[in-house]
Amino acid sequence: MNSKIVGSSRRWALICAASFAAVLAGAVAAASASSHRPAARANLSLGPLVQSGTIHYCSDISSPPLEFYKNGTQATGSDIAIGNAIAARLGVKPVWVNTAFAGIIPALQAGHCDAIISQLFDKPARRKVVNFVDYMYSSEAVLVRKGNPLHISGIGDLCGHTVAAETGTTVTDYLSQASATCKAKGKAAINVETFLRDSDAIEQLSLGHVDAYGTTLETGAYDMTQRKGLFQFAGGAFGQILTGIATRKNDPQLHAAIASAFAQIQKNGTYKSIMTQWNLAADMLK
Repeated sequence: MNSKIVGSSRRWALICAASFAAVLAGAVAAASASSHRPAARANLSLGPLVQSGTIHYCSDISSPPLEFYKNGTQATGSDIAIGNAIAARLGVKPVWVNTAFAGIIPALQAGHCDAIISQLFDKPARRKVVNFVDYMYSSEAVLVRKGNPLHISGIGDLCGHTVAAETGTTVTDYLSQASATCKAKGKAAINVETFLRDSDAIEQLSLGHVDAYGTTLETGAYDMTQRKGLFQFAGGAFGQILTGIATRKNDPQLHAAIASAFAQIQKNGTYKSIMTQWNLAADMLK
């Protein structure tokens, strides 16, 4: 065989081998760099969130000023702003899944969302099934029609009255307890009518179908600003309780990431700005 041809073939083989080695080395280096790249700004592994680039929040988007639709399509409110700020810290896009409150924890457990932000009260019973990152306080209140024609002075004065409330909310527990107290004193029980959404409950008061409406202080305050001259508080607020962002028990990484991101927006003033904007400074975590 011609020695020039043999030499040329060897040189070509060496060139190909060197090129392959260079490509392989580059691939290994890229893979190594990718494996050390932080998953999100919270520097915690977020698993599926990183792959999708999103975080899905379940929220009953019918409870202003916490969460509601602006112009019928744009989710807004203090909870929405807090969830969006946390997503920004995590480096992912927030997606809001409108979910009826009565089924919101089952929706989380079924994987319809990654976390709940919907004024979900941090109760011992709920801590058995979800993890919480507490982010604000909430109080309860009773609203009546302006002028308080039935002279209701608070939750302890509702014996024999009909009260509207949203299904599954904490105020229904307080109303049940107050009703038991009424009966223990020989008075008529409180007739509690529950509705799927908070907006439906207050509409019953507006129409005069019920004597009072039980809700959170936040929602009640917003309702009075939006329907000026129609409602007023009956007595003082009661039942202050912590409210938390809920995640699944089997997702501790996301729980830790949300806790870290929330601590960051507290520290940089974003949280205070949001709560002040929505007139909720009294419910801020101290």
